[in-house]
Amino acid sequence: MRCVIARYPFELTRTGVLDSMKGVKPEPVTGASVTIGRRRYPAKQVGRILTRQDPRDFTAGEVTRAMTRLGFTCHDQPAAASVDLGAGLGVPGALRTASALLGGPGPVAV
Repeated sequence: MRCVIARYPFELTRTGVLDSMKGVKPEPVTGASVTIGRRRYPAKQVGRILTRQDPRDFTAGEVTRAMTRLGFTCHDQPAAASVDLGAGLGVPGALRTASALLGGPGPVAV
């Protein structure tokens, strides 16, 4: 498939993208991202690897449009991080969860 990223034309295929991203460790996702295989990569990282261009030269939107057209799943926002409500209070997570499931009182800040 022909696509334009940062004003340059590229011929991208689904198998070519999979081969290019094989063995690449995902960077932390902070914005738009692309799921390739079982991993979720930042769109800018995918664009940098596929185009060999500086990430400042293209937008995440250009990459996600191209990846969507190739059949990859794209995400606008990072995955929601779980929030530890009892963090810093000295209450282990399993104990807090069990207490909540049994309807007991939650952690008490001293």
